[in-house]
Amino acid sequence: MEPIRTDLAVERTAAAPSLPGVTQETRGNAFSVTEIRIKNDVCGAPIGKPAGRYVTLEAPAISRSSANYQEMAEELAAELGKFLPQEGCVFLAGLGNRAITPDALGPRVASKVLATRHLRTALTAEELTYLPELRPVCVLAGGVLGQTGMESAELIEAVCKQIRPAAVVAVDALACAELSRLGTTIQMSDSGISPGSGVANHRAELSRRTLGVPVIALGIPTVVDLHTAVQGIYGKSVPKDRPNMMVTPRDIDRLIDHAGDLLACALNMALHDGMTFAQAEGLG
Repeated sequence: MEPIRTDLAVERTAAAPSLPGVTQETRGNAFSVTEIRIKNDVCGAPIGKPAGRYVTLEAPAISRSSANYQEMAEELAAELGKFLPQEGCVFLAGLGNRAITPDALGPRVASKVLATRHLRTALTAEELTYLPELRPVCVLAGGVLGQTGMESAELIEAVCKQIRPAAVVAVDALACAELSRLGTTIQMSDSGISPGSGVANHRAELSRRTLGVPVIALGIPTVVDLHTAVQGIYGKSVPKDRPNMMVTPRDIDRLIDHAGDLLACALNMALHDGMTFAQAEGLG
């Protein structure tokens, strides 16, 4: 069988459920939450994942019209909070091309996350008394190599050297293997990210090793590899000489809007201690 193409650790481990140094536990309320821990890179090599924590949240649908949307946002914020440092500036990088809808998740989220790093100098002491719980956050959606001539990693590394954040949150669209996971699954990890890896367009890695600070990767699958999808449906590989492509849902515009809104809402709550769901949703 041809190896599946996916960014999701939960799909990688499904094909090899009993690996030494790889543990898995489940929990969740509004979401079905699966946490996978990979002890070291050697243990993760059989499934193509580096060492780290991978948390996957799954729901039947991600939509503002869901009856439990608030519970989903609050649970996602709580899970994100476990990855974030207690204090210090957080740099959010929205990866991807806003002009290509399946790749626009990162820029969509970046446009809705509250940037606050400048407020300490822009506001008076009296004005700041109304904002005591807002941590410094800066946001960048720098486009892609074909638009700027610069790797995302080059831009982000340069910014990190200047502002010295406590952590980087990198938001990107992902690829999955199962069609049912498109737009319904959220993955976060502390192992960093290689933008474009799920669609065989590997860019420079963003990780603690390359940036010198913790990198939290956050994303939702928006595309599936055609050969991988066919293999999952029919249980047999597609001949390698057959053309391949990435497939995305026909309602991808709605999917990106809803997924981006949820991620941004949860990020705003996780980043700013004390921010309520109503306040975070109002920012969107």
